[in-house]
Amino acid sequence: MGRFLIRRLLLAIVVLFGVTSLTYLMMTAAAGNYVPGLDLQGQIRPEDIDRLRVSLGLDRPVHIQYLSWMSGILQGDFGRSMIDGSTVVSNLGQRLPNTLLLSLTSLVIGVFGGVVMGVASALNRGRFLDRAFSVVAVAGFAIPQFWLGLILILIFAVGFRSWGLPALPSSGAFDPVSGGGFADRILHLILPAATLSFVYLSVWSRYVRSSMITALSEDYVRTARSKGLREVRVVFGHAFRNAVMPLVTLIGLEFPRLVSGSLVVEVIYGWPGVGRFAYERALAYDYTSVMGVTAFVAVMVVFGSLVADIGYGMADPRIKYE
Repeated sequence: MGRFLIRRLLLAIVVLFGVTSLTYLMMTAAAGNYVPGLDLQGQIRPEDIDRLRVSLGLDRPVHIQYLSWMSGILQGDFGRSMIDGSTVVSNLGQRLPNTLLLSLTSLVIGVFGGVVMGVASALNRGRFLDRAFSVVAVAGFAIPQFWLGLILILIFAVGFRSWGLPALPSSGAFDPVSGGGFADRILHLILPAATLSFVYLSVWSRYVRSSMITALSEDYVRTARSKGLREVRVVFGHAFRNAVMPLVTLIGLEFPRLVSGSLVVEVIYGWPGVGRFAYERALAYDYTSVMGVTAFVAVMVVFGSLVADIGYGMADPRIKYE
């Protein structure tokens, strides 16, 4: 285990260096030494512009700027906004709880819904229930999130209100007038969580179905049945435990997406999360904030992959790290 962790940590350093360096080079090539807002100040003098760029460190060579930026990241400083001077860490701190609330809720719905659909499909293979869940899964793969989000808004927010039915909120994380109590937060969460979890549910239900069908055909399942064990114990005590192993890895790999995977949904529903923050700052050419968010997500990717590997080994004792 120790050697495995050392190897993964060394690999993590290489991955982080590659992601941050490529991100920095691309953003530098796209933005150069551009400072947002200067083009709107028609009366600003050229020497003032040069002085501002010097104060921001934009006059230094690219590799020096990158090393300075990476030094800050290693100290927990992901940079400052080029627009308002606020730190990326403070912006992440304000928006990360909203993103985690949305993503974790969607993750839980996707896991439980995917497991139920996958097991039910495997036990009713080729029957109506299996075909119905297959249609739902294909729809989850085929329907874009932005389109699904707009349809849900039209039906459950706009349509229900016009029909005189209780309508769900179409944007935001809470009602700014009432202050956003627990019930209000839940109502605002329903549509975004349903949109985001639909993809999880579709993907994981197919994995669980395939794994369950394979597990139910194994010799140890037939042996358990020949011993006279009840079908419920055979399915959930023997087959399901082995069939769920691939799902453990998939869930672990979704940890990084808890921050970055909800960008489209956050933009559609006006959800004040990290994804929407990165989207808005990208449109405003606030490339330092975008780079800071990218570096933060890269750290989450590496951490999530490590957690997935360790969790897979803990769930299956046959996995050897050495």
